[in-house]
Amino acid sequence: MTDNNTKWREILRRYRIYMQLEKHLSQNTIEAYMRDIEQFQHFILRQYDCLPKDVVRENIERYMDWLYDRGTKKSSQARQLSGIKSFFNYLLLKDMIASSPAELILPPKPAKVLPDTLSTDEIDRMIATIDDSSPKGIRDKAILEVLYSCGLRVSELCNLRLGDLFFGEGYIRIIGKGDKQRLVPISGVACERIQRYKEVRTKKTTEDTLFLNNRGTKLTRVMIFNIIKQAALLAGIDKSISPHTLRHSFATHLLEGGANIRQVQEMLGHESILTTEVYTHLDTTNLRQTIDTHIHIDN
Repeated sequence: MTDNNTKWREILRRYRIYMQLEKHLSQNTIEAYMRDIEQFQHFILRQYDCLPKDVVRENIERYMDWLYDRGTKKSSQARQLSGIKSFFNYLLLKDMIASSPAELILPPKPAKVLPDTLSTDEIDRMIATIDDSSPKGIRDKAILEVLYSCGLRVSELCNLRLGDLFFGEGYIRIIGKGDKQRLVPISGVACERIQRYKEVRTKKTTEDTLFLNNRGTKLTRVMIFNIIKQAALLAGIDKSISPHTLRHSFATHLLEGGANIRQVQEMLGHESILTTEVYTHLDTTNLRQTIDTHIHIDN
């Protein structure tokens, strides 16, 4: 093992020089690479006592398993694998190996981070902070109400047209991803806020889009984001807020209130019910039980 350790150290010394002189990496980046690859070196020597040229894919996979067992974060696992791949690519470049044993190893999928959820009280507080004594305030209140009570994507709200409103029937028509249409129920409060906005909406435009800026053109996603951030700030809400937060809260509140998961899926415009599960905090077991229950009832 001592002989192999000496050879590893020499290879790593040359690898460091390569990163300095040929890759022109910063000193901090080089040190980070070296820490990771030295940890990998210690593992390989301890478990297999072999040289880099003799490392096989299964050895690297076992190392990744070891990182997982230690509770290493997925982002750190992915960084380690990236460093290992870079090291073996160097060996390949220098003709020290014929092929890289790390080439086909995939990094762990990053953990999905769910957005914060707002309570109905927090949403009401946000809407209440908006001064509706001006056309802009009337518009902004309508925007928040529609985003939340209809569970829309911000792009769907930006593209909502006057011709998509069917208040008499109690729904609006949404053009979602892939130009797929769906009908979404709309609340009486949202109808009233839109109706009030339509009364003050600029008439000096041929734009069929419902929500317009002060120049009479369609709002952008950034504009919607800023409206929501400002309302959250004034309401004293210390959470990470975006238009998607309202959509996520809409779905969560529906399911907490006992709504059918498939109905929520349709209202959100998800092709797969597993996407709805991610949005709504349900774990897979509960999701399956919920689906089975509703299928049983429907039958």
